[in-house]
Amino acid sequence: MKPQRKTTFLIAASFVFTAAAFGQGSPLLADSVRKECLHAWEGYRQYAWGHDELLPLSKKPHDWYGTPLYLTPVDAFDTMVLMGLTKEAGEAKEIIVDSLSFDKDISVRAFEIIIRELGGLLSAYELDGDKRFLLLAEDLGNRLLPIYGSKTGMPYRNVNLRTGKVSEPVSNPAEIGTALVEFGTLSRLTGNPVYYEKAKNASAQVFNRRSRIGLVGTWINVETGEWVDKSSHISGAIDSYYEYLLKASILFNDADCRRMWQESIVSINRYLQDTAHAGLWYQHVDMDSGKCLETHFGSLDAFFPAVLVLSGDTARARRLEASCYRMWKLCGVEPEELDYAPMSVTDPSYVLRPEIIESAYYLYRRTRDPQYLSMGEEFFSGLVRYCRTETGYASLKDVRTKEKEDSMESFFFAETLKYLYLLFAPESALPFDKVIFNTEAHPVWMTR
Repeated sequence: MKPQRKTTFLIAASFVFTAAAFGQGSPLLADSVRKECLHAWEGYRQYAWGHDELLPLSKKPHDWYGTPLYLTPVDAFDTMVLMGLTKEAGEAKEIIVDSLSFDKDISVRAFEIIIRELGGLLSAYELDGDKRFLLLAEDLGNRLLPIYGSKTGMPYRNVNLRTGKVSEPVSNPAEIGTALVEFGTLSRLTGNPVYYEKAKNASAQVFNRRSRIGLVGTWINVETGEWVDKSSHISGAIDSYYEYLLKASILFNDADCRRMWQESIVSINRYLQDTAHAGLWYQHVDMDSGKCLETHFGSLDAFFPAVLVLSGDTARARRLEASCYRMWKLCGVEPEELDYAPMSVTDPSYVLRPEIIESAYYLYRRTRDPQYLSMGEEFFSGLVRYCRTETGYASLKDVRTKEKEDSMESFFFAETLKYLYLLFAPESALPFDKVIFNTEAHPVWMTR
């Protein structure tokens, strides 16, 4: 870290608690995040322009499917708008509206395309107002609809954007249920209810196959409706299924989603919550019996304090975020996964994930407690110290050794940098109670 950057952090740190008293976050830290976003964007623009992502160590471009879908510009656009980076947002908009096409003979992972591309385009339309964003979103939504063609109505994992051919019938609750926000918003903006109807039915089909104690498993065959893996948790492969039941209930005032969320959270807290190991954690259990299978918790699980805040359970959210913070402190950057019983790392990678920052943002906006600004400063400092490169930011192969990996996924712009900025920026940057974020942190407005 350069000496002048250390000085910036020291000055900003001294300002945190004074500004927090007025609910204004920390403007100096917000500006530091903004500058780091510019740094990463300039690296992408120089070495990967016109492609999905930048490989920050080799300084090469990377496309997920061999042809660009402009994942980084789509994911970064609303972040740069919120940061006031007008020139850079204009660059992203120009390449999206002039060059992005979904008429491609490629099979894509529907879940990833929904949260990144569809979510990003819808948010871009609401922030910018250019109907070309909405036309692209509508075209993409229509190309994704074939995934719901199974007998159960639960979606296949993959779809060819040109032919509509689907594949991979064994899916998980997260990939099945994480479309309510995007497809619901698309229905609202276009007046076509089919998108939300398909997405809501899929989530209901998962809910209807919960166990007698109210839990869902990890993997299910969407053609037969049979569970393939009956482990239950809030980790990846299930996480955003629960998140979207709650968010859809709020965003669309959907009583069915509210009921499914309320019944689910009772079972989650009854069978997954674990307070036997110095703090509050959520374990992995058998969905039928509730028997503990493993005491693993990871960076993806750190989304749950934010969801608890949104549900009104701020006290439990505080306790869980404290555990997440212990996970970060273990190595100075959080590992992908640990076993919280002995506090030992089980997956040492860190792929620039945002969830712990997201939860700090929710908790600060709800409580005004400056400890969450302090946490955010520590998260930001760790990112700069260990992940910054000459051209952007790199994932870590091992948080214990801090060895870097040649990857900077587009969600670094959409989520990690956005939540850091919003944590430190004045609330006027984006009114907390007026938007719902999709799981890729693309905001959609509740009252429009």
